[in-house]
Amino acid sequence: MNRSTLNGVKTALLLGVLWAVLLGIGGALAYATGSWMYIIVFGVLGLGSTAYSYWNSGKLAIRSMNAREVSEAEFPWYHQTVRELAQKAGKPMPRLYISPTPSPNAFATGRNPENAAVCVTEGILGLLSERELRAVLGHELMHVYNRDILTSSVAAGLAGIVSSIAQLFMWMGMMGGNRNNNSNPIALIGMLFMALLAPIAASLIQLAVSRTREYDADHDGAELTEDPLGLASALNKISGGTARTPLKETPAMDSVSHMMIANPFAGKGRALFSTHPPMADRIKRLEEMAGY
Repeated sequence: MNRSTLNGVKTALLLGVLWAVLLGIGGALAYATGSWMYIIVFGVLGLGSTAYSYWNSGKLAIRSMNAREVSEAEFPWYHQTVRELAQKAGKPMPRLYISPTPSPNAFATGRNPENAAVCVTEGILGLLSERELRAVLGHELMHVYNRDILTSSVAAGLAGIVSSIAQLFMWMGMMGGNRNNNSNPIALIGMLFMALLAPIAASLIQLAVSRTREYDADHDGAELTEDPLGLASALNKISGGTARTPLKETPAMDSVSHMMIANPFAGKGRALFSTHPPMADRIKRLEEMAGY
């Protein structure tokens, strides 16, 4: 089994574990209340928010970065390079944007290849060579072609449902338990314990899904451009650039940060709690692809 296939299996397993966490806390809540009504309500709300996020992810991300769409007359190399890579992959040409942000970064978004957008910052345009930029664009296109927006939306939606149900569970525990075991202190402690741990577990799984998809985009993007060393060099420069000029962490930036090729915030390098794999690991994998 090659590394790309292994990452796909890992993603499926992580989503399966996330579903298991959801079913576990849902079953516990149903037992505590004697009714499945709460699960249905939270499930519908969660699915609705996931669908909205998935359908509008492109607009929300572009708006968060204050990006503008650019024409081929303005940036001919940008359009020509993306068109070449899209044609090589047999996919439609995405819309192209530039964000007036000095921090070097890039992201792709859109619910499918037919409604995709690629955005680069002014910072990355000034930092990387054309070879490195081409490698970055290949990485971003593969996020769209691998349907990573759908995967991340499902993971975020499931994690959100778990967190919402856990909050209700916590409220019930603080109110004194439930009709079935309100006299059982061990059951009450168990409810509170699950209400605290389930959202943490769901968030960690969601982050692990994001990191796995990042590895896949590196690998598949390097295959598309046939230049893993170009992407390795780009990631090395971007890592230094984001450290020097990090983005300010806001709710709007939080919503798009997981889509970017590198974590845009300062002081968030710990792998377990990061949306991105360690940069050194990513560069090492790319160098191994090139036979180094």
